[in-house]
Amino acid sequence: MTKMSKITDFLDGVNVIGMAGHIRPDGDCVGSCLGLYTYLKNNFPDKEIDLYLEEIPDKFDNLKYASEIINDTSADKHYDLFITLDASDLERIGGAVKYFNNADKTLCIDHHVSNKGFADTNIIEPESSSACETLFFLLDEDKINVDVATDLYLGIIHDSGVFKYSCTSLRTMTTAGKLMEKGIPFTDIIDDTFYTKTYVQNQIMGRALMESVLFYEGQCIFSVVKSDEFEFYNITSKDLDGIVEQLRITKGVEVAIFLYQTNELEYKISLRSKNKVDVSAIASYFGGGGHVRAAGCTMHGTVYDVINNISERLALQLD
Repeated sequence: MTKMSKITDFLDGVNVIGMAGHIRPDGDCVGSCLGLYTYLKNNFPDKEIDLYLEEIPDKFDNLKYASEIINDTSADKHYDLFITLDASDLERIGGAVKYFNNADKTLCIDHHVSNKGFADTNIIEPESSSACETLFFLLDEDKINVDVATDLYLGIIHDSGVFKYSCTSLRTMTTAGKLMEKGIPFTDIIDDTFYTKTYVQNQIMGRALMESVLFYEGQCIFSVVKSDEFEFYNITSKDLDGIVEQLRITKGVEVAIFLYQTNELEYKISLRSKNKVDVSAIASYFGGGGHVRAAGCTMHGTVYDVINNISERLALQLD
């Protein structure tokens, strides 16, 4: 893995830049992608830049240049440089992988411990709270305006759980402080994008909590939202934010598991732990990835099958 001092080290002879984050973009993905996109547009107006992401949650729509995100990857285009952010492997960037594969140069900026490096140059910092924290040190601090600072702060607070996850470090707090000095509306960023829920989001969270199940003598908890509940509440997966975290803070629980159905006998799994269990190892075993305390994967079978299979991996760390 190679670390370069600044993003400008990659821009010599580059005129057309493509960028992408991971599928089902979360706060850190959106923040890092829009943060770099905005920084480059502000400071390198002569360069053509395209940002590819799946549709982002509505709560991020007010971010600068969010309306310029490209959701469609059907067009053919060649890039001098293609950059991935917050994506632990190539499969995670969805349809944009064809642009990555055809680019003259590629750069990966990430913080997932499961990322083995797939680009020409890989800047991967597993000790960072977020891709946004890693990105901050690749930018010229004096050229970070309030819009870029807002994006980066957003990503940091989402991936650090508003500074409470174990990935939070002195550097994380110092970086956040420097971004606050740019004049960002930090209270609104936290309230509007992290805590605020719609009425229906509160309803589905309440149901998920009410129907949750403790196991392993109360050390673990799981809950599931199935396809019929998506239809009943008229929700999408974006309305499920925060459920796994609420499960995690149940008293006495070490590991929280949240499943939601994506297809017949197919579930998206979110894993969270407090102190002892490395959930990234479990997620990686089932083809996913993430962080020591927060990870995810997709699994097939019934809910019973999924929980039994995860339980076997949990037993290796809990027993």
